[in-house]
Amino acid sequence: MPDAFAAALRRRLTAPLPGLDAQLRMAPKPRPNWDPQAGSSLRAAAVLVLLYPREDRWWLPLTLRSATLPHHTGQVSLPGGRLDPGESVEEAALREAFEEVGLPAAEVEVLGRLTPLPIPVSGHLLHPVVGVVGKRPTFSLAANEVERLIEAPLQYLRHPDTVKWEQRARQQPPGGLMDVPYFDVDGAHVWGATAMVLAELLALLEDVEGAIR
Repeated sequence: MPDAFAAALRRRLTAPLPGLDAQLRMAPKPRPNWDPQAGSSLRAAAVLVLLYPREDRWWLPLTLRSATLPHHTGQVSLPGGRLDPGESVEEAALREAFEEVGLPAAEVEVLGRLTPLPIPVSGHLLHPVVGVVGKRPTFSLAANEVERLIEAPLQYLRHPDTVKWEQRARQQPPGGLMDVPYFDVDGAHVWGATAMVLAELLALLEDVEGAIR
């Protein structure tokens, strides 16, 4: 089943992607001054959306960022970070996944990319890379970066009751409050760019027969 799933997902990633419409399903509201075309002025970053079979279902790993980090402390994210000079998006995603959760790059079959997501608040254009492995990896967390590993079943993420809403203070002008959708996963609130990436993934997987079980 992993091989059939990987082949079907690879084919789907070569077709037109769900894109912005899907990402916006999990975007904070309102988003004043947000420009989805602003990527040219932002620094490239990459994350790895890793899928693996476990207990007859498909899962993906998320990380709770350490309280010692200078940025995005305590937020839930996908393994990833900025591109080093000369790196491709795929190389950066795999390197960061190894550094953060101990995933050897050689074990990952890269299938393709989701739609780049501009994150003006951090000055990055985020490139999500989709990969699969044939079994649950043996994770090893970087203690200085990752406080906790959160394993999320795709079947759970697509359930309507998993998505909830809360109000958060907007950090940039004009300030005020924003309504924020989030995935409630293992006691953690998965919101912002990570939730938007997952929203596109779930929309895309609706077209892959047997992808979510």
